[in-house]
Amino acid sequence: MFFIRKKGSPSWLVAFLGNPGPEYEYTRHNAGFLAANELEKSNNIKINRLKFSALTAVTELGEQKVFLIKPQTYMNLSGNAVASAARFYKIPPERILVLFDDVNIPLGKLRIRRNGSDGGHKGIKSIIACLGSSDFPRIKIGVGAPPHPDYDMVSWVIGKLDEKEKKVLITSAKAAAEAARELILNGIDSAMNKYNS
Repeated sequence: MFFIRKKGSPSWLVAFLGNPGPEYEYTRHNAGFLAANELEKSNNIKINRLKFSALTAVTELGEQKVFLIKPQTYMNLSGNAVASAARFYKIPPERILVLFDDVNIPLGKLRIRRNGSDGGHKGIKSIIACLGSSDFPRIKIGVGAPPHPDYDMVSWVIGKLDEKEKKVLITSAKAAAEAARELILNGIDSAMNKYNS
């Protein structure tokens, strides 16, 4: 098992971004939530306690206590939940790991970064604004770009995946959850070497 439940004050915060509600379940914008789902399935964890406007769980990974959150604020206000939890547990930005979708990365690929801009992602923009920092690690889950430049981006990211795309995204979401484990246990360089596509 990657994660084991344990009470106590966490030293890491891992945020999985998405939109709540069944209508968004298998959309590109919910890649982060899909990674949380894969972690729950493979490790018998339930991220289901409502706190900080998010579904949460406190777990342990190696010697590290980890606070897992799935913000329920909708994507554009994700920073409210992340910053509230970070302030409460006094977790610095460099120990806040965020998993989310990225249209600039092909479907099925991952990219791990130490920090960076929001890249046009509203959830990351909200987190940067609420934390007052962009110096947090992130795992980007590729969902691919729209088929042509004039395609409406909102329609693309909240559009439903076909069955083939869904299988690919679930596989990469599972890999993203494993990459989060690697990053926390062995550092970001190890995670980048193993999981950056």
